[in-house]
Amino acid sequence: MFENIGQLIIKISDGIWGAPILILLLGGGFYFLVYSRLAPLRYIGHALKILTGKYDNPNEAGQLRHYQALSTALAGTVGMGNISGVAVAITMGGPGAIFWMWISALLGISTKFFTCSLAVMFRGKDDSGEIQGGPMYYITEGLGKNWRPVAVFFSIMAMIGVSPLFQANQLTQMIRDVVLVPNNVSGSFATDLVTGIVIAIIVGLVVIGGIKRIGKVTGRLVPTMVAVYTVTVLYVIFSHPSAIIPAFRTIFEDAFTGNAVLGGSLGAIIITGVRRAAFSNEAGLGTAPMAHGAAKTNEPIREGLVAMLGPIIDTIVVCTMTALAIIVTDTWLESSADGITLTAHAFDSAIPVIGKYILSICAIFFSMSTMFAFPYYGVKCLGFVAGTKYQHIYNYLFVAVILLGAVANLRTIIGLIDIAFALMAFPTVITTILLSPHVKRAAKDYFVRLKTEKLTSK
Repeated sequence: MFENIGQLIIKISDGIWGAPILILLLGGGFYFLVYSRLAPLRYIGHALKILTGKYDNPNEAGQLRHYQALSTALAGTVGMGNISGVAVAITMGGPGAIFWMWISALLGISTKFFTCSLAVMFRGKDDSGEIQGGPMYYITEGLGKNWRPVAVFFSIMAMIGVSPLFQANQLTQMIRDVVLVPNNVSGSFATDLVTGIVIAIIVGLVVIGGIKRIGKVTGRLVPTMVAVYTVTVLYVIFSHPSAIIPAFRTIFEDAFTGNAVLGGSLGAIIITGVRRAAFSNEAGLGTAPMAHGAAKTNEPIREGLVAMLGPIIDTIVVCTMTALAIIVTDTWLESSADGITLTAHAFDSAIPVIGKYILSICAIFFSMSTMFAFPYYGVKCLGFVAGTKYQHIYNYLFVAVILLGAVANLRTIIGLIDIAFALMAFPTVITTILLSPHVKRAAKDYFVRLKTEKLTSK
């Protein structure tokens, strides 16, 4: 019965990720880029200055500094999707899927700029009087109370989308295949369940602290995990210097043929790339605006500029490094492994004995920081739907679902999360398009004041 349910989930997921969602995410991103006259790309330098804290004002509304808001958002995106999600993309769509991940991310920069600007521009208050941001709030505050059913639908889908199923599954798989099995501990349902219980206990101890503690924890973890992973994966890549240019050539050639895995199915390879990019950087899905909506700022455009750095760091930089490591080592051709195990094989081939253990440490950082950040989104969504009196219940559900993720099938989990992500994207992107004139007017005013030096910095 469970196998039949899993196959049904995968079939629905493959069905929903067709032309409509492709047009929505890529077309929406292109619209935002053109409509803003390339503003997000033209002001990347200013976005970096904001991130340094130059414009922070502790007296402005919100709960997190710009850096903490971006760190919390990145903790929800720079995660297992960058280690195992890229491996899944190459397994399912070939190296060419990486090219379409890049395209999706470049367009996603503009999408993030608009959605996260709106998250601050149309902040609302929950029933306890706390200022909140996110698609469900800018839908009701910007479009009116008649749109509340759409906001509720988004919130319900988001509670599924930000569940820890994928992170728990891949962390458990990594521990089983990289640590337990090589040391003569057979992988089984029981060992996976025990691993899941340990993960659940650790996550449970952190997430109860709330958004301010999450901001502090992720603010420390994200730079650390990115630094460790970056140094290691660059070593893997540059230990095969002659294979780097051919790897890029393979990505570009396969992007328009799909011959490597899909036998020429260009449409399928594009969809695979966009699906995995959405899984990686979530541009257009609506989770990041919840974190950026909590930023301490009265300048919506400023937060939108900070938010747009997410896809650059996440997909253009981190995912590309993972893909190159897998391709230059030929692991994707030689191994039948999937997910994080494929990435581990790439690390092990370049750094024998210790490579897979270094990856294991990185994977723990990536998956744990994501699982620390995701409950905040779910709590906020449940608070919007049922009231803040009941929002804490999501933390307990989140921890319980870790156990399910630890023992479930990877493809079924990916299918379920992809369904939720697609159903989050429709209300997020469509309502953002409807509200985009507000962002354009605010951006014009902000950039005029920036040029005339009327914006204050501390």
